[in-house]
Amino acid sequence: MKTVLERAKSLINKLAADPKIRCGTLSTVAVLFFLQLYFVRELLAAELLFALGFGVFFVLGGLFYAIGAISERGFDWTELGVRVIASSARRGYAALEEISRKPFRHPRSESGL
Repeated sequence: MKTVLERAKSLINKLAADPKIRCGTLSTVAVLFFLQLYFVRELLAAELLFALGFGVFFVLGGLFYAIGAISERGFDWTELGVRVIASSARRGYAALEEISRKPFRHPRSESGL
């Protein structure tokens, strides 16, 4: 009794002897080989497109983060400037109030008329 491997070998030898089957088998193998190359190229192209898309999203995210960080720093500087302006305005108002309390003339001075 023949084993499965021996049966397969004998079937392959019979098929290899027939030129039509040999040509068809080689053509099928060649087509499958070129299709595999085509699919590999397609997969590489898709991977490059995805990498490009993720790169664009990465750059946009970094740009938005930088703009947010700069705006936070700007808000801090603005708050500092407002505090300086507010303290200067308070001092100016206090000086104005001090000046407005003082009379323009001395109490014992006479009028020019």
